[in-house]
Amino acid sequence: MKIVTIIITLIVSTSLAYAQGDPLAGKEKVMVCASCHNEDGNSAVGAWPKLAGQNQKYLIAQMLAFQQGENGVRYDMTMTPLVADLSRQDIEDIAAYYASQTPIIGAADPDLVARGQQLYRGGDMDKNISACSACHGPQGEGNSEAGFPRLGGQHPEYTVAELLAYKNGKRKSDYNEIMRDISKRMDEADMQAVASYIYGLY
Repeated sequence: MKIVTIIITLIVSTSLAYAQGDPLAGKEKVMVCASCHNEDGNSAVGAWPKLAGQNQKYLIAQMLAFQQGENGVRYDMTMTPLVADLSRQDIEDIAAYYASQTPIIGAADPDLVARGQQLYRGGDMDKNISACSACHGPQGEGNSEAGFPRLGGQHPEYTVAELLAYKNGKRKSDYNEIMRDISKRMDEADMQAVASYIYGLY
């Protein structure tokens, strides 16, 4: 019985170590990624997401989703070919590297703060929109155990684009259709407001 316990412990330990990835190895593997996301994960273009500080579980899940191709849950004509040949170890190393980087926070549009804060902190009961903070945390830090992404500091252009992708059913990588369900109740003004608020959230 002791031997079985030791073997199981070793297997679990090995799996956990592997799942963590190696940020040093990841740094050597992000050269292609850096052309859009920058080496430190803080992309300079609003259409391309910031990856710095993003939790590993989420990054791994999204790269695996892109690998599924056109019939998968998240297809992108740029990302899918770029990740197609990555091994699981490559993916975990890249995720570990970007997770270790420090995100740069932006500033919210003052005209959108009130509505953005309302949606992020408390949702909208009249529209049956859940508060973003329930899954993504009060400071937008996300939930690494659940694999819910960090949002704080994310480009508003990218956030709106992804909310629209969920609403239109183009993106299906959300757990239990949570984001598709919420985004269907949001109009574009709601999306712009909460995305702006998220950009300055820290």
